[in-house]
Amino acid sequence: MTQYGVDLFLVLILASLGLSALAIFISVSRRRHHSRAAASQASGDDFATEAARKVLREFEKNGQSVDAALVTWSPDTLRKILADELPDAQVIVVSNREPYIHNETKDGGVELVVPASGLVSALEPITRACGGTWIAYGGGSADRTVVDRNDRVQVPPENPSYTLRRVWLSDDEYQGYYLGFANEGLWPLCHIAFTRPIFRESDWEAYEAVNRKFAETVVAEARNERPIVLVQDYHFALLPRMIRERLPEAIVITFWHIPWPNSEVFSICPWRERILDGLLGSSIMGFHTQFHANNFTESVDRFMESRIERADAAVSYGGQVTLVHSYPISIEWPAELLKALPSVEECRARVRRRFNIPADAKLCVGVERLDYTKGILDRFHALEELFIRHPETIGNVVFLQIAAPSRGTLPAYKHLHEECLRYAEELNQRYGGQSYQPVVMVAEHHSQAAVYELYRAADICLVTSLHDGMNLVAKEFVASRDDEQGVLLLSTFAGASRELLEALIVNPYDAAMMSEAMLQALTMGPEEQHERMRRMRDIVRDNNVFRWAGSMLLDAARLRKRGDLDRVTALYERPAGPTGDNVVSMFERKQAVGFR
Repeated sequence: MTQYGVDLFLVLILASLGLSALAIFISVSRRRHHSRAAASQASGDDFATEAARKVLREFEKNGQSVDAALVTWSPDTLRKILADELPDAQVIVVSNREPYIHNETKDGGVELVVPASGLVSALEPITRACGGTWIAYGGGSADRTVVDRNDRVQVPPENPSYTLRRVWLSDDEYQGYYLGFANEGLWPLCHIAFTRPIFRESDWEAYEAVNRKFAETVVAEARNERPIVLVQDYHFALLPRMIRERLPEAIVITFWHIPWPNSEVFSICPWRERILDGLLGSSIMGFHTQFHANNFTESVDRFMESRIERADAAVSYGGQVTLVHSYPISIEWPAELLKALPSVEECRARVRRRFNIPADAKLCVGVERLDYTKGILDRFHALEELFIRHPETIGNVVFLQIAAPSRGTLPAYKHLHEECLRYAEELNQRYGGQSYQPVVMVAEHHSQAAVYELYRAADICLVTSLHDGMNLVAKEFVASRDDEQGVLLLSTFAGASRELLEALIVNPYDAAMMSEAMLQALTMGPEEQHERMRRMRDIVRDNNVFRWAGSMLLDAARLRKRGDLDRVTALYERPAGPTGDNVVSMFERKQAVGFR
């Protein structure tokens, strides 16, 4: 080796040693800095973890930007979207259930009832903000007496801001369409709750006829050929196609509030192709979770001659494209009801007096319709398992179950009601006494204000659905707890479990697991309750119902602009000249449709 080579070799060795020493120095310095800033970093880690959780939640939402989390979603936000992105658009909501019911009273008067429904609580503030028209079945005993000659009534009564248009159904129509095909057929088909769906030709015919009646009403209420129509739930699977046939320029957004089964289960339905064809009349098909959206796309791919655009989350069918997206539904924030409710302490005192609950007992609450998908019996099993495993809890826990009667003429619901009453009585006889009843079951309807009072009084809220789309009870409980106390037990099979990660997530089919989660909730300290509830309240506040609706309306605006652009392109198409030039500049197209 030459002298030059030796010198170069020594230089490289010295440089390497120098870099190693520098790396050691930096490492030691960082460790010292870490030890000096441990407390500060712990706080920063909490912040980073919470930020990461939020980003992960955002990332799960198909078709929605992470930047949407930075927007404060409110009625004003919705109004701005409509004004800026959908000027002069008429918003029409279609659902089976109406937001206001008028019933006759015993003295001949009229009583206004606001149903405690998740769908109503989500959509009512949206329709108020949009000043739209809500079309629904008029089932109240005094509904006909308060409408005008066009079957319309302005609501809410104290501050009219939108129109309620009622549709009248005969007893046979209601029996076949609602109780029959929708709730004995589609409801059990879509929920994995091991209740066999029943399909009758006569029910299908009634379902089809009622969907057509609602389509005619939508067309009659539309002020022009381009309304935004929000079709709600499994009662109207045929409606989107019927609307598009009459109003081809309408934007039809269909939201399926319940789960969508996998294609093997869906194949049970005798009219599966007709249902898919009806739903593919939608411009946008929405679900609570990406999992249910994927199941729908899989069903379309299996049974329909279509092209699945997986990269764009869309289906091409019959010359039309339907977006298939997930939009997690939520509730109004802040909850207006809280302004009229007393403090948490007063709510606790009132509820305990009303239901004769001992002052020192922990109060567990369940609130829902009496339905076999909600897991009410499974909670009773878990409570008994808790008493067996931890006898010291007997006398110290009361479970208050509010189960609003629902579809009581159907055999499956009648049987469930009887079984719940029998099991509750057995638990009270086995573990109760003169001054203590472990289960209080109330099979009555409650107003939304009364329900929020129960939430505020509870130590624990149990949402243990066997299969659910979202379940807004979980979010209502969180919204009601401005004291940032209370514990939420939440089924892993409810869509809300994808967002409310700080709840105690349980498998309702596992009574032993649920009992241990109940014990954890009963013994959880106030600091941990505060931390969990604070984070969940942040999620419900940021991902409120106005964001749910705003996301769909923004997608509708994009579709409308794309359609306008396509129409302008068709107008500008012209025969090719000598050079074969029939190109229209994008600038011309954008100007023609008002893009800036």
